Amino acid sequence: METITTCLPLPKQTTSPTASTSVFRPAGFVMASLSLTTAAARWLGLPFPPPYLSLQSLSKEIVRGVNYASAAAGILDETGRHYGSRISFNRQILLFEKTVKFQLPILIADPNALAQFIANSLFIINIGSNDYINNYLLPQYYTSSKTYSPEGFADLLITAFTRQLASLYQLGVRKMLIVGIGPLGCIPSQLSMNNSTDGECIKRVNDIVMAFNSRFFPMLPSLNSSFPGAFFVYQNIYDRFINLIQNPSDYGFTVKNQACCGSGRYGGELSCLPLQVPCAARNQYIFWDSFHPSQAANAIIAAGCYSPSATDCYPISGRQLAQI
Repeated sequence: METITTCLPLPKQTTSPTASTSVFRPAGFVMASLSLTTAAARWLGLPFPPPYLSLQSLSKEIVRGVNYASAAAGILDETGRHYGSRISFNRQILLFEKTVKFQLPILIADPNALAQFIANSLFIINIGSNDYINNYLLPQYYTSSKTYSPEGFADLLITAFTRQLASLYQLGVRKMLIVGIGPLGCIPSQLSMNNSTDGECIKRVNDIVMAFNSRFFPMLPSLNSSFPGAFFVYQNIYDRFINLIQNPSDYGFTVKNQACCGSGRYGGELSCLPLQVPCAARNQYIFWDSFHPSQAANAIIAAGCYSPSATDCYPISGRQLAQI
């Protein structure tokens, strides 16, 4: 349930010198715990992709992968605007287009080899959470909840998202793993905003989010048939995360609704600040800050898709998709 926008191209596992890992984060964005995408890279035996904007334009590291994620960004360009600077998914795709058309050809001169390189790469796309927590669920800043029903907003997101996936396909992307939206009604930020008295998940918020998941997942067969040569996989993090919340001790957690680093009720009123001292036993917390799962939680969620016994990805696991 990452609340950052993540588009991570991971290459097919191979001993080829052209194998690479890609990640993008904007300058100044810091996350103190292992993200879901970097946990996936660890399962695949790949290095953690560096921030795209941290690399020099002609850096050879680009062929090893880059992370195109941006804090607070979403499917919709307006999402997260109250935070100021962020890079929407549309703009992330434009940055990837720059990579494909201007940067990679310098490092992989043969057009056929370049096309194969991109087609063999696994793109992990974790997007959509911010369109709720930094848009639809903030009526004081955005009109979306007044304009659209939960079902109407989900349809709006899916229409835009489908176009964005088509844009990636046109740039040569063929293997895409789409991470579903997690139970946002359980994050400390929403517990605090909704004045939870018992620390239990906010059902209304989770129902709103499920309008997206319940519409997107059934589209998978259509996506796979509509884009020749492409393979789309869906990671259901919602059910796994609900299980973590409902049965924390089964996974080694003792704190299920409090941020390890944050302020106010549930640590969700104000997220982790620079130099703020976090909890001592962070591996016992499901949440790192007001919005993000802890490193320990992300490791469990990633295992559900990338471990040899993975069961949370459909129709095949992320590990299998990487090996195709």
